[in-house]
Amino acid sequence: MKFYADFHIHSRYSRATSPEMDLDHIAEWAKYKGLGLVGTGDFTHPAWFRELKLKLEPRGNGLFHYKGVDFILTAEVSNIFSKNGRTRKIHNLVFAPSLEAAGEVNRRLRSHASLEVDGRPILPIYASRLVELVLKADPASFVVPAHIWTPHFSLFGSNSGFDAIEECYEDQTEHIFALETGLSSDPPMNWRLSALDRFSLISNSDCHSPAKLGREANAFDCELDYAAVREALRAKDRSKFLYTIEFFPEEGKYHYDGHKPCAVRMTPAECKRHKNLCPKCGKKATVGVLHRVDDLADRPEDEAPAGAIPCKHLIPLEEIIAAAKDMGTGTQTVLREYHKLITTFGSEFSILLETPESELVTATDRRIAEGIMRVRAGRVRVLPGYDGEYGEIRVFEEPDLKLKDGKGKMQNGKSKGKNKKQMELF
Repeated sequence: MKFYADFHIHSRYSRATSPEMDLDHIAEWAKYKGLGLVGTGDFTHPAWFRELKLKLEPRGNGLFHYKGVDFILTAEVSNIFSKNGRTRKIHNLVFAPSLEAAGEVNRRLRSHASLEVDGRPILPIYASRLVELVLKADPASFVVPAHIWTPHFSLFGSNSGFDAIEECYEDQTEHIFALETGLSSDPPMNWRLSALDRFSLISNSDCHSPAKLGREANAFDCELDYAAVREALRAKDRSKFLYTIEFFPEEGKYHYDGHKPCAVRMTPAECKRHKNLCPKCGKKATVGVLHRVDDLADRPEDEAPAGAIPCKHLIPLEEIIAAAKDMGTGTQTVLREYHKLITTFGSEFSILLETPESELVTATDRRIAEGIMRVRAGRVRVLPGYDGEYGEIRVFEEPDLKLKDGKGKMQNGKSKGKNKKQMELF
């Protein structure tokens, strides 16, 4: 059975999260997107866990059902601890096969931190200790390091992470079999590290509002069953774990280096020339994901390891419609067109990945259909994100190939407006 899964989301009990992140809105938008399996997020929060126990219908296979959508019990926790003379901040996803297992995880974590404060609790324990506690709660549970390259809270983060998985997870490393790439990186970037070859690379939305569900996701062809999904990831089975759906990584808010207060965006090479300092004010720049990958890579670009799970890059349908109509996302005109297309074709993934152009042009504006086809072909222009600022996608601008060097690497460009030097990746 083929289905799409988004494992990493948050409930309304997490900070900076929409009040609409409840089960009703999550299920509604999961169907719009075409998701067959969604993480619950935040099962560590007592109020959300009570709601999950009250409303979710167990399917008897480790998954749960609610209003036409299947759910898998997940939570994100923030491990903050000191190791080797540095403060480490590592986010991890926890998966549980039953309400009983999730409850036992909560019981064990409660002795280390208050779980009521935030849907993503802060635990002052080693990441390796978290894995140990989760497996003791139930051996079928598992931990996935979250958005592993983001600068501030991740396994390889430039500000508080490690240079190797073993440094972080110690003797529990053998129990880690999947890694989340995050919005600012994609599988090809991760393929540059041979140390990651054995891991399944998953992609999830990490959404804080329902409309952002599925902006990254995972395609499976296996039983819709907890054990089957876990095994597909553990075995890195290409016949069952088919591909990931990705942001263009340049759109992620930590792809490039830079300093947001000075509106300075830099390539890794430029940042290194400035000794990782902002060239305007001299303060420390935020070292982004591309820079960090370059530092740790032992494999050239565009070389995929054996057994790599492929990926497809997409832009959310609402953003394509907004670009075609030259309007903002969330406007009534854009939302009306979005829901009209969902009604016609069933789901966003169906529209973005499968619907022929000939059918699209009969159902919507020709410019919207053109935008969808341009995204499928990767013919988009991206101003890379940096230091917490999301990148900007320009669907209807032709890539400027003259800005590529002889090796296909991207070169700097200058954008007009506000006299700010910016760099565009095409």
